[in-house]
Amino acid sequence: MKTAFIIMQIGNSTLDHICEKAIVPALAKCGFEAKRVDKHNQGGLLKSEIINFIESSEIIIADLTNERPNCYLEIGYAMGLDKFRNLILTAREDHNSDSPNYKKEGPKIHFDLAGYDILFWSEDKVDLFSQELEKRIKRRLLTTKPKTVVQETAWDEEWIRYHKDIASAQLKKSNKSGFMEVQMVVPDTILNISQNELLRVADEATIHTFGWPIGVVLNNNDSYRPRPKTDGIVADIDTGDHYDYWTIRKDGAFYLLKSLFEDARKPGHLFFNTRIVRITETLLYAVRLYTGLNVAQNSRIVIKIKHGGLKDRLLVSSSFSRELSWDRKSIEDEASTEIDTTIEKLESGLPDHVEAFIKPLFVLFDYFDLSRNVLEDIVNKFVDGKVS
Repeated sequence: MKTAFIIMQIGNSTLDHICEKAIVPALAKCGFEAKRVDKHNQGGLLKSEIINFIESSEIIIADLTNERPNCYLEIGYAMGLDKFRNLILTAREDHNSDSPNYKKEGPKIHFDLAGYDILFWSEDKVDLFSQELEKRIKRRLLTTKPKTVVQETAWDEEWIRYHKDIASAQLKKSNKSGFMEVQMVVPDTILNISQNELLRVADEATIHTFGWPIGVVLNNNDSYRPRPKTDGIVADIDTGDHYDYWTIRKDGAFYLLKSLFEDARKPGHLFFNTRIVRITETLLYAVRLYTGLNVAQNSRIVIKIKHGGLKDRLLVSSSFSRELSWDRKSIEDEASTEIDTTIEKLESGLPDHVEAFIKPLFVLFDYFDLSRNVLEDIVNKFVDGKVS
């Protein structure tokens, strides 16, 4: 069944009655399951659950009775998502300036919504209100065409190909076959950041916990320090043991290709715990980078991580305390995963997102399926500034 979200004052017996006897039945007759955050939350953060209900609901009933600030805030958020066509506004009839029961000093519709079409109700005509609401919902469904989902790529493929060609050629010259490739973009956010500001934020975003940080900034080395380009900044680093190439465009697009840490320690192998650490670091770097660029926490972010040069590698551990029972070999050469989430969810659901990238990589090594407890332990230790 389709979902409809009800925005209204919580804890008011009159409004609870109106909701139960008028709004919920009207929605049900139109094929909707009514959701109210005080009755249907899943135990998560209230703010996040309200946002999810607003974003996912085809119909939103918003009652303006008693001038509740949170209700107006949620309506504003829905409008900001261009979901006003999905909104049906209601209020008790004494809020209507044309009603004989209206009082100037009493509750009213705020001026910013006063010009919109509002369905008013009274406690003695609940059935009539429910019938009229049902009609409005049906009319709204006829005029509100569901958005067609167009499978368009979030990536500027030409820009990525340009930098990938440069980085891949340099990686080949350094005689390294294994690599980790990262692409990140905030597709719905408009940015135009100066090169100086990109450099400052990139430097502050790096996490100095393990080896060469993701997006390492070596300002004290003239050969390896990031260089300004017309459209952003770029760093090309080859120390012999490690190769790192990364670039950030002025609109926030990020690309990185780096050699595998394992090739400097134990060529032909892949450390499962190191891969978890690297992916955890990448996701936290993304949060720090885009937060530093003043991107809103509820903004959409798309991240793609690819590992290459996997064929014939053995999956092992770099730690004696986490040794595997046997070595596992891959017959595939690459593993790639893409996620589409928000910056806020990326941070709050960090272990889930790490697992989303890790599973498609590890399964190539003889179906290796890592315990969630072990994964969370490695992720948490990295967050605490430790490497496990």
